[in-house]
Amino acid sequence: MWAIARTELKKTVQDKGLWFWTFVLPIVFIVAFVAIFSGDESTSYKEVVTQIIPGYTIMFAFFIMISMVIVFVKDRERGMVARIASTPLSIHQYFFGKWLPFMIVVLVQITVLFGFGVVVYDLPLGDPFALILLSLALAFIVTGWGMAMAVIVRTENMGIAMTQILALGGALLGGLWMPVEFMPEVVQNISKALPQYWALQGYKEIILSGGGVGDIWLHLLVLIIAGVAGGVLALVSYPRFLRQSRS
Repeated sequence: MWAIARTELKKTVQDKGLWFWTFVLPIVFIVAFVAIFSGDESTSYKEVVTQIIPGYTIMFAFFIMISMVIVFVKDRERGMVARIASTPLSIHQYFFGKWLPFMIVVLVQITVLFGFGVVVYDLPLGDPFALILLSLALAFIVTGWGMAMAVIVRTENMGIAMTQILALGGALLGGLWMPVEFMPEVVQNISKALPQYWALQGYKEIILSGGGVGDIWLHLLVLIIAGVAGGVLALVSYPRFLRQSRS
């Protein structure tokens, strides 16, 4: 289990494309959109950075699912899944070894992007304990859904397409691009069914309103339940994934 985690983490760190999607592109988007919207006199500067920095952090966190799909599909096509299944390593250990490195990557991504916001835009962070818990919940749901998608899709292209739908569609409907309050009422109702909405509202509660853990308990619960659902779906779909693996 730990050998799988170390190997996967090493490969992930060496993936330059992942570094681009995880750190470079989000920072470019943050800089561009803060520059565009900070001149709006109807919105305070603090509200702008609180909307944009957490919003794009959440959106780009979902793109880790592309890397997870690629890793699992390659393991399946190379027969690695079948070989591992013939060892004493349990399914839960296999999934944990694969999941942990991506969980770490998302947490590092959140730390770097929020750190960038603090240094460059003086982003207030609020209660650090609540912020850490919410970031853990965000990383958990993203990687949980990533594992589910990785064992369900048949091809890398299908996984990439589905990730873009989830990441971009969720960003649009979940209020990551513009405040939910500016959207039609029907969209506001839809947004409450999306984890992106709960993650962003949780960050806003901490940063803008000075909220603590007691104020974001529902946000944490929604994200954790969604992440657990993704993990359960991955485990349930594993036998079919194993049958598709090359021997």
